[in-house]
Parts: sequence; structure tokens; C-alpha cells
Amino acid sequence: MCKDCGCSLTGEGHAHHHDHNHDHLMTNPQLNDKKTLSVIHKILDKNDIEAAHNREHFEEHGVMAFNLMSSPGSGKTTLLEHLTNYTDKRYCVIEGDLETSRDADRLKAKGINAVQIQTGSACHLDAFMVHGALHQQPLDNMDICFVENVGNLVCPASYDVGTHKNVVLVSVPEGEDKIEKYPVMFRKADVVFITKCDLLPYFDFDPEVAKAAVLKLNPNARVINVSVKEPDSMKDVAQWFATELATFGSKTEEPA
Repeated sequence: MCKDCGCSLTGEGHAHHHDHNHDHLMTNPQLNDKKTLSVIHKILDKNDIEAAHNREHFEEHGVMAFNLMSSPGSGKTTLLEHLTNYTDKRYCVIEGDLETSRDADRLKAKGINAVQIQTGSACHLDAFMVHGALHQQPLDNMDICFVENVGNLVCPASYDVGTHKNVVLVSVPEGEDKIEKYPVMFRKADVVFITKCDLLPYFDFDPEVAKAAVLKLNPNARVINVSVKEPDSMKDVAQWFATELATFGSKTEEPA
């Protein structure tokens, strides 16, 4: 996927490694190509300017934005479907997938305002895609906007889309090793939800090992065990968002 967007070339220890002869690791040669790096940095610079514009747009409407990132199937859409039962905060969703509007349709069926972005071959959302979707959302009536990024544990971490906080999900069936194998995303997380915890009896997954791996990479991250089938865990999720929203509100209030 990264050949489509070049996001693996942006630094942050984000190089791809390939064990061609099983004796040593080979670094991606494009990392040493000055022309390639120059193009990538120009792309990211333009993206960052648009991301800052998106943040201003959210803040003008008093909306806090969260970027939801994970591998495919970790439960991002399911979490948003069920969250409505545990919070009185008004939220809308910008959905990112390569094809179909299935996730947006699922949310709309729950009464949640959702706009679908179909990225085609792109393995992540960028700030320009999100900007286009913003104007289709009734932000004046919202407290939160969730940007549900394309399912991918690598590329979305390299692109600022204009949100305020990063939410990363890792599910029990994936295994706790994914945290150390795909560290960039977890280093950027404000919170990590370990999802599908109702499946713990059936998988060799240790939540404490997973939590330790997250905190080793990112000591400031919050780690919450979640199952949509366990109301207490969903209340913890709702409370985390409510706390972040309260802090955001206090920062954006006009001085008397």
C-alpha cells in the first residue's frame, strides 16, 4: 500500500525493512534518495497546512475532533455504533474506506450523521479529503467529530488530518505483538482501546503485556480494555471522551 502514497518514507523510524537473504535487514533505498524525500516533504507540508485549517474549522464550531486508527476489523465502527448508548454528547463521523459506504450506512441506521469518503487505492485519509467532508457535516449541532480512518496500522499515522486527539484500537484477535511491530501509530496515540476483550478466554492475549508495550512506546497514553458487550467498559470509553471534551471546552471558551 505504501507505494501509493510514499508515507513510509517520512522518517520517525518509519522505514520498511525487508529480510531478503534472512541474514540481515535491508533499509528501503528510497530513504537515501534526496529527490524522493523532497517530494514527500512537500506533500506533507501542504497536508499540514490543510490540517491546521481543518482544526480551525472544528474550533470555530466548538467541535473536538478525534482520529480513530487501527487495522481493519478491530472494531472502530462497532465502537461508534454502541457509544451512542453511553453518552449524551452529540457526535458525527467522517468515514474512510477504499470502497463501499457500508460503515457510514451502519452508523446512519443508528441515527448517527455520517459522511463516507471512498479513497480508491489510497491507504489513509489526508487533510484534503477530510476538509471536503467537513462541509457535509452539521457541525453547529455537534460536540464531537470522529474521523474513522482507513483500516491500516501504518499509513494513517503519518498524515495529520486536522483532529485534536489520536485514538488507536488494537483487538484481542490481532495479538499484543502488533503494538511493537507497528510502533509509529502507538507512539502518536492519546488513548489505546484494547477491543473485543470478551474474546480473551479464547485467545492467547495478555492485556497487561499489551498495556506495558504501549506504555514503553508512549508513557503518556491511556490504555482502556473494551468490549461492546460489557457496559462498564463502554462507560469508561464514554468517560474518557467526556473528560477530553471538558478540557477542550475550557481551552476554547472566550475570556470574560
